[in-house]
Amino acid sequence: MRILFFLCLLPSLLFAQQKPKEEAPRKSLRTEEADPKDSTKIATVDMYRFISIDRDTTYIDTSLTIQKEYSHNYLRRDTFGLLAFSNEGQPYNTLQYSLNDFSPYPSMGLKGKHFSFIEAGQVRYASVATPVTELFFKSIIGKGQLVDSYFSLNIHPRLNFSLAYKGIRSEGKYINQFANSGHFRFTGSYSSKNGRYIANGHFVSQDILNEENGGITTISDFESNDPNFSVKQSLEVYLTDAETFLKGKRLFVDHSFQVNPKKGANNLYINHQFNYENKFFEYKQPTVASTVGTTTVYRFGDAFVTSDLKDQLRYNKMYNKVGATYENTTLGKFQFFVDDFRSNFYYYKIYVQENGNVIPASLTRSINSAGGQYDYQKNKWTGKFLYTRSITNQSLSNLEAKMKLDLNDDFQFDFQYQNTNKLAADNYNLFQSSFVNYNWSNSFKNEKINRLAATAVTPWVNGTLTVLTLDDHLYFKDVATTASQQIIAPEQYGKTISYVSLKLNKEFKFGKFGFDNTVLYQKVNQEDLVLNVPELVTRNTLYYTNYFFKKALFLQTGISLNYFTKYYANDYNGVVGEFFVQNQKQIGNYPNLDIFVNAKIQRTRIFIKAEHFNSSFSGNNYYSSPSTPFRDMAIRFGLIWNFFN
Repeated sequence: MRILFFLCLLPSLLFAQQKPKEEAPRKSLRTEEADPKDSTKIATVDMYRFISIDRDTTYIDTSLTIQKEYSHNYLRRDTFGLLAFSNEGQPYNTLQYSLNDFSPYPSMGLKGKHFSFIEAGQVRYASVATPVTELFFKSIIGKGQLVDSYFSLNIHPRLNFSLAYKGIRSEGKYINQFANSGHFRFTGSYSSKNGRYIANGHFVSQDILNEENGGITTISDFESNDPNFSVKQSLEVYLTDAETFLKGKRLFVDHSFQVNPKKGANNLYINHQFNYENKFFEYKQPTVASTVGTTTVYRFGDAFVTSDLKDQLRYNKMYNKVGATYENTTLGKFQFFVDDFRSNFYYYKIYVQENGNVIPASLTRSINSAGGQYDYQKNKWTGKFLYTRSITNQSLSNLEAKMKLDLNDDFQFDFQYQNTNKLAADNYNLFQSSFVNYNWSNSFKNEKINRLAATAVTPWVNGTLTVLTLDDHLYFKDVATTASQQIIAPEQYGKTISYVSLKLNKEFKFGKFGFDNTVLYQKVNQEDLVLNVPELVTRNTLYYTNYFFKKALFLQTGISLNYFTKYYANDYNGVVGEFFVQNQKQIGNYPNLDIFVNAKIQRTRIFIKAEHFNSSFSGNNYYSSPSTPFRDMAIRFGLIWNFFN
C-alpha cells in the first residue's frame, strides 16, 4: 500500500518542476557520444529502417510517448479493443469486432490460441547502418517473467540478418492457470549490387502452452467479497490438470528479379512468394470428471475415456505465388499472378458415430487462384487495387481497394473497401475429440463479407468509420443443457448481420499535462444474438510529463481509465481453442483504473504500473469472460533498452 500511495502522490509532488519540451526525434542516434571534432560519419535515424512484406517502412523509435505506454505488454502493441485474461500469456476477448482481418483462404482455426502467434505478415525486415539490440522485460502475474530480445546487423550494406526471441512464464493467481510460450524469429534480407534482385525471408518457431481451468465453478463465491475467497487459489475451478499446447514452424521467402538490366521509366519484374508452415495442437485432461462442491460434473459432456484424455491435431500448409509486374513511372505498377494453396488438417483415425455418420481423418485443400494488383503513387495520392479468384472448383474470391490522400503533416485520409467470399476455417468443418459431443464433419457455405472503412487524421480529431455486412456468418455456439457444462458446436447464421463502428481519438495538451482519449461506438443489426459486442468502449488517460536532472531524465506519470458497457461477451473453450457465443451472462459496466510512472534515461525506458488498482474497493464484478474474472490489482514493472554499436 505504501507503493500505491507513492504512485498516487507522485504527480502532485512534481508539478513545480520545469516545463518539458515536446520530445522530437533526434537526427543522430549517437549524439551523446559524438565528439564535435570527430569527422567519423554518424548514423542518422533514417538509416535504421524496418520494412514489412508490403514494403511499408518504419524507423527505429526510442522516444517515450503515451503510445509506448499502451504497447508495453505481452503482444507488444496497443491492445485497445482487446480484453486480456487474468494471467499473461492467455487469450484475449475481442471487444472491437472491426479488428478482425478477412482472408479468403481457409485457416486452421483455433483462433483463441493465435493472439500471440506471429503470422507471416507481422514479421519486419531490418536495414540498419550499425548493429542494433533491443531488450524488453516485464514482470508478470505471480512467478515468472516476460522477455523479448532482438538483435540485427548488416554484415554487408546489402545483406541483413536479425535474431529475436520472446518468451513468457507466468504462474497466474488462480488454480491451473500457468502460461509458457516461446517465439523464435530469424530474418534475412538481400539485394544484389545492381539492385535487380531483392529477397526477404524468415524462419519462425513458436510454442504456446496454457493450463486450462475451465473457469471458476461458483460465481457467487467470487462476487461475495467473502474474505475466505480473497486468495484466488481458494476459488474452485472446473479443471485442475487440463492444458493446451500449440506449436508451429514456418519458412517464408519473398523475392523479385528485375528483367531489364537498368531501371528506367518502364520496368518488368518477376515475383515469387513461398510460405510453408506446419502446426501441432494438443489438448490434455488427465482427470475427466470435475468436482463442484460435492457434485461430480463432466464439464465437456461424456467422454470415450475415463482418464488421461489426450486429443492431438496436425496441420500443414504450403503456399506459392508467382507473378509478373510491369512498372511505369507515370502510370504505376501492374501485377498479374497465379497462386497455389495446399493444406492438410488431419488426425490419425477415422471415427464412426452411433448413427452411422463418419468423421474422416483429414480435410485436404488444393486451391489455385489467379488475380491482378494495381499500385499507384503520385503526388499526395497512394492507391492499391487487388482482385483474386479461384480457378479450381472452390468458390473463392477477394476484392480490395485502398486509397490514401496525404495532404500534409496535419491531414491524412484513408479509404478501404473489401468484398470477400471466404472458405470456412478447417476446425468448423472437421473436428475429432475424446469428448463425445466434440466430433463433427460439416460442409458449410462460404462466408460473404463486405467491409467499408474510412479513416481521417486531422488536428481536431482522428477517426475511423467501419461498416460491415456479414452473410452466412460462422460461429461457435453453446449447446449444453446445464449451466455446469460447456458443450459447443459450429453454427452458420443464415441471415444478414450489419455492423457499424466509429472510433475517435483526441489528445489534449495543457502545458505539462496530456489528456488522451479513445472512444469506440459499435452497433449491430441482427435478429438473433450472434455477433455480440459492447456498444461503447473507452480509454481515457490523464498524464504529466517533465524533464529532470538537467534533462538527463524524462518522466511520464498518469492514470488510465478503461471501460466498456455491459454485453453478452463470448466465453472461451480450451478443447477447440475458440471463443463461443452465449446469452446467459453479461459482463462489463465496470471501471478499470491503472496508475503508471514511466521514465527515460538516454535510450532506456522504464515502466512501472499499478494495474487495476481499484479492484479492492470497487466490488468483484470484473470479468474477462462470463466464467473468468479479470486480473486483480498488481504492481508490475519493466524496461526497454536499446543499444547501437
